[in-house]
Parts: sequence; C-alpha cells; structure tokens
Amino acid sequence: MSYLDSHPDIVKWSSEEFFIPYKSPIDGKYHRYFPDFWVKKKDGSCVVIEVKPAAQTKEPDIRKKNNTPSGRVSRRYLKEVKTYGINQAKWKAAQQFCEDRRWKFQIMTEKELGIKYNG
Repeated sequence: MSYLDSHPDIVKWSSEEFFIPYKSPIDGKYHRYFPDFWVKKKDGSCVVIEVKPAAQTKEPDIRKKNNTPSGRVSRRYLKEVKTYGINQAKWKAAQQFCEDRRWKFQIMTEKELGIKYNG
C-alpha cells in the first residue's frame, strides 16, 4: 500500500471497494469476490490486483493426495483442492470483468512482492 501511495504513475487506488460475482464450483451458487486492489494510473489505465500466496496459485499436487497413515485422502489436500477451485472461478470472473472494462487483471504473490511467506 505504501508503494501505491508513493508511486508517481498511480493517481488513485482502493482496496476491496467493489465485488465481482462468480459461480462457485463447490456449491454451484453465485458469490461475491472482492479483489484486493484497484489501481488507476496516470495514463488512464486501470489494474485489478489480487494478492495470494504462490501455493494457492498452483494446482494441488496429486501425489500428496493420500498423505495419511490410513491411505485416505488427506483433509489438507481436500482443502487445497477446494481453495484452488474457488480461486480459479474468482479469477476467471475477474478476468472477464476486467476485459469488459479494458482493465488488466493481475495476481501477485510473495515472489512479485519480494517478500518471504511462511504460510
């Protein structure tokens, strides 16, 4: 946020100020997705930014599926699959929402932000 406040090319920004409807692959219902940031630049272009841990941007590793002593599907794996599926639905809706407005949609992780995440 300090970066957004101090960058000379950014004229306005907001955080979680609007929502994008998306259909959840989990329950088939529509939900509201509030992107992390909306940024307007001096050149008039706008960017919607979502900040997520890199691990949530990758499909869960199927090799870790049965990572329990009994060989059952682990709760952690199921949670990762659910999170990934919901994120994909949100980001697909956000991409379309932004395209309709000639905005850009960008996902940023700790890698792009230059920080360490120990989640």
